[in-house]
Amino acid sequence: MNISTSIKAFAEAQKVIPGGVNSPARAFRAVGGQPIFVERAEGPYFWDVDGNRYIDYVLSWGPLILGHAHPAVVKAIQAAAARGTSYGAPTLIETEMAELVCQLVPCAEQVRFVNSGTEATMSVLRLARAYTGRHKIIKLTGNYHGHADFLLVQAGSAVATLGLPDSPGVPPGATQDTLTAPYNDLAAIETLFDQFGGDIAGIILEPAAGNMGLIPPVAGYLAGLRQLCDRHQALLIFDEVMTGFRVSPGGAQQYFGVMPDLTALGKVIGGGLPVGAYAGRREIMQTVAPAGPMYQAGTLSGNPLAMTAGLQTLRGLAEAGVFEAMVARTTKLVEGMQAAAEAARVPLYTTQAGTMFCFFFNEGPVTDWETASTSNLKQFAAFFHAMLERGVYFPPSQYESWFFSTTHTDEIVEATVAAAKEAFAVVA
Repeated sequence: MNISTSIKAFAEAQKVIPGGVNSPARAFRAVGGQPIFVERAEGPYFWDVDGNRYIDYVLSWGPLILGHAHPAVVKAIQAAAARGTSYGAPTLIETEMAELVCQLVPCAEQVRFVNSGTEATMSVLRLARAYTGRHKIIKLTGNYHGHADFLLVQAGSAVATLGLPDSPGVPPGATQDTLTAPYNDLAAIETLFDQFGGDIAGIILEPAAGNMGLIPPVAGYLAGLRQLCDRHQALLIFDEVMTGFRVSPGGAQQYFGVMPDLTALGKVIGGGLPVGAYAGRREIMQTVAPAGPMYQAGTLSGNPLAMTAGLQTLRGLAEAGVFEAMVARTTKLVEGMQAAAEAARVPLYTTQAGTMFCFFFNEGPVTDWETASTSNLKQFAAFFHAMLERGVYFPPSQYESWFFSTTHTDEIVEATVAAAKEAFAVVA
């Protein structure tokens, strides 16, 4: 496969962009080799600058659940842009979008739109502290909640992929009120509550962790967290930037049947444009300015282009049978890949939650960061490049989730499994 133009493009990019990329996970550091530069995309495919076509399971790291350049989304964005790209004033579409989010997401009685997942998690935790009058937050090892200073503690994802400390530049004082515990370990949370009790404002977690590979919660874990928060008058906060509208139309809280007090949203909610949101019970959300005293603002919050793309995307998912068919094909792919690995005698542990899934080069089970980190990274890297050579693109890190779209047909699933059979033979 010829990628000579991508090689030249990366060399040029490194002269003017740190590391040649604008987000670290794109750099291929975990798998080695050369990042692919994209020229265009449509449906389940993208084409690189050398003209090679790939089946895409990254989908802009999750947002493009209807596939690339979905005609209805593109048409709606074009129409909105013709009316103006931003106003800095209220619009009807913000209310329409908020009503749909509140209809779909179980805990959402009110919602505030922001511009990124990082902004959503940063803001929702400020809200938790303002509402409770407490300062300490519990986060879980391997869960990633964006790059705000006080959340870059045991953060998994690209931090782990690059082998960096949680981040130089974060002063010790920024994390002094951030407590950590292993994911899927209720006893560790109980210990923290016993120790810090009335100082804990809440727990934030990815209800299905997607930043150390996809790791679903063990049975009873989320319900146990709900009970502990109720007992200690703390807030339960689900970071559904990744899982929202992906594991089910109502997110992980609907999928697992556990109601948080607050939730952070992003990715799918913007249909591929920059967006974030936080939502929750009305009495808590009324703490946010101008309704209440907690300040949070944003010049481009509720941007009409992002609201338009998100609204069209969520409407597309709401069509009868669309989500169920997509989940069924996701399961078909996961089962086909697992069977191909077993046939090649390559240890592989698979996980799935709705349209998110992951393949750990690990005999498993993988239930937390400690077990995820025992995966065979050399095998993963070899498999990644073998699949890339066969026209299949997925996250260039063992510690990221794969994503499915409505445009990934049965034929594409079969082509992916066929490529995997050859790639696993290379790995073995």
